[in-house]
Amino acid sequence: MDHIIRGVLNFQKNVYPEHKDLFGALANSQNPDVMFVTCSDSRIDPNMLTGSNPGDLFICRNAGNVIPPHSNETGSMTASIEYAVAVLGVRHIIVCGHTDCGAIKGALDIPALKGLPHVKEWLGHCRSAMEIIRERHSIPSETSLDSKYLNEAIEENVQQQVQHLRTHPVVAAKLAMGRIQVHGWVYDIKSGSIRCCGHNSEKFKNFDQYYSDQITQVDESAATPAAEH
Repeated sequence: MDHIIRGVLNFQKNVYPEHKDLFGALANSQNPDVMFVTCSDSRIDPNMLTGSNPGDLFICRNAGNVIPPHSNETGSMTASIEYAVAVLGVRHIIVCGHTDCGAIKGALDIPALKGLPHVKEWLGHCRSAMEIIRERHSIPSETSLDSKYLNEAIEENVQQQVQHLRTHPVVAAKLAMGRIQVHGWVYDIKSGSIRCCGHNSEKFKNFDQYYSDQITQVDESAATPAAEH
């Protein structure tokens, strides 16, 4: 805890004063444009990854970046999605998985989770991704999957959680009217690269390729002031 305590003291003494106006503006309201759903894994820092500030991202984290399909049973993810879309009016939802994901390692071998009943039940929301991999590789149902399928399972899980998002009424309504976009990401911890898919795409693309149009606009916008000067 020592480094945490030192970090808080540094925040109060140095960081907060440097951004006092920002925190003052955020004191009574928030207006994030993006909901960011990612894993609880300690190696993922959404703000560092996206270069964003407090107030930019509405962040939800859980084991395996899971989004349960909509049901009448209220859960924290269901409530958070409803609030983010219906109240905050986010226009983008990013579901971000990552390499070496412990939750997906568990989903590959559910029988090994005998002593973790709540983890086992939670990872049931990843079952469709595992079944797709079994079907794709002609692996018998209920058979544990080898670790060689981990990266494939991580990507497939993100795609399936993106599909689960579409079962939530508030998201379905906004998608139907083109008022929200859903993004699936897989972050590679070792290389820093990101692979992406959309709510209706089957294949992942490299970040630069997936967002090529937006990147071009950003580059042109950054070059304009210099050109005018």
